[in-house]
Amino acid sequence: MAANACSATDLHPLLGGDGNATAAAEYICGRFEAISNKFVDITYAVDSTYLLFSAYLVFAMQLGFAMLCAGSVRAKNTMNIMLTNVLDAATGGIFFYVFGFAFAFGVPSNGFIGKHFFGLDQFPSPSFDYGYFLFQWAFAIAAAGITSGSIAERTQFVAYLIYSSVLTGLVYPIVAHWFWCSDGWGSAAREEGLLFGSGVIDFAGSGVVHLVGAIAGFWGALIEGPRIGRFDHNGKAVPMKGHSGTLVVLGTFLLWFGWYGFNPGSFLNILKAYGENGSYYGQWSAVGRTAVTTTLAGCSAALTTLFGKRIQTGHWDLTHVCNGLLGGFAAITGGCAVVDPWAAIICGFVAAWVLIGFNLLAEKLKYDDPLEAAQLHGGCGTWGIVFTALFAKKKYLNEVYPGLPNRPYGLLMGGGGRLLAAHVVQILSIIGWVSVTMGTVFFVLLKLDLLRISRDEEMAGLDLTSHGGMAYDYDEKDDRKPAFDATV
Repeated sequence: MAANACSATDLHPLLGGDGNATAAAEYICGRFEAISNKFVDITYAVDSTYLLFSAYLVFAMQLGFAMLCAGSVRAKNTMNIMLTNVLDAATGGIFFYVFGFAFAFGVPSNGFIGKHFFGLDQFPSPSFDYGYFLFQWAFAIAAAGITSGSIAERTQFVAYLIYSSVLTGLVYPIVAHWFWCSDGWGSAAREEGLLFGSGVIDFAGSGVVHLVGAIAGFWGALIEGPRIGRFDHNGKAVPMKGHSGTLVVLGTFLLWFGWYGFNPGSFLNILKAYGENGSYYGQWSAVGRTAVTTTLAGCSAALTTLFGKRIQTGHWDLTHVCNGLLGGFAAITGGCAVVDPWAAIICGFVAAWVLIGFNLLAEKLKYDDPLEAAQLHGGCGTWGIVFTALFAKKKYLNEVYPGLPNRPYGLLMGGGGRLLAAHVVQILSIIGWVSVTMGTVFFVLLKLDLLRISRDEEMAGLDLTSHGGMAYDYDEKDDRKPAFDATV
């Protein structure tokens, strides 16, 4: 605001220099300051509204997760998986409010963990308003939703409550602090001591959200073991398809819609010019570009999966196309703001093959994940972290992460390998931290007999044994009845 300040002393001679000129100069400057302050208020209001709207979009992804999960499991477990999605949001809300936000963003702090704003104490502040908490809470429960899909159809309900509390209240917030808080040891927003002179560029969370949720789910599913009947006596995979392709598609489109809050919303504000004021180009342009890169990565991954599965199985596979689409979104999330649209198409193309490859590996290793969540969010999220280190553009990095003109950028864009080195450290640190914490949680739950349901419960279905009845009147035998008589 200093450049636009009004000085009555400077204005006085221009108005004639007499006594009336002094009063007129003071009046004009007073009105100027009032109008200037009003513009500041408008900027805060516009940016806060943008952030709140983005938070609502990200929260709407919980409905997408719920529908996707419900369609991907057998009908006898529908109410169970939907209730876990509801409680991920509810449990995560309390624990992120009490502990999680403070651990993630409680500055000033150290490089490992935050230590202020417990229970939103001293809110709002010059640093944070309530909309920022809501936005970050929606991200935290997204990570928990990823994990719930990996351990679906065979997990005790109490285990969901325990893991969700630990993940949203402790494990996820600490990773968010490392890479998103200005004090975090790996953050690109640090003022000094940047990791490899760059910090980690994980704009909307290919690592912070997707890889964290995937590794937690991986350990849960691995420690529990596969569902009964998922592999035959010879170790061959037996298909256990979800009961509703309709719900899968509905969930996929809801997640697609919500991703426009997840990725573009991570700018946190929109009313910011790049360079001189009055230009057509500013943060609003970067927001639009981010929505485009997000879209193209998902579209590329969906089409690649469509033809890849056609070659592999001979079918146009609905569920795998939906998962491929989401894999493209998970991959582009980390670099969506700092890459060109053409690069996003490459990102989605590779993400599709990463998902297909990890699914084949999971079958060979007899690993059972009903929603392919660990393969999708872990495999594609990891590729997204690497992709950003390869294709991040210098111009976009300087706009989105200002203050360091010589920041390393993408290896394939001529920026050297330091950004890639920082991202390898991110991948290893997330895998290590989440494995130690959530792996321990699931192992302890197993030893306390609080993790897996009994064989009889699993065969009957969790809706009947834990939730008082089936979600709707449905007989799985109906799936095997022919829709028409082929002999007619």
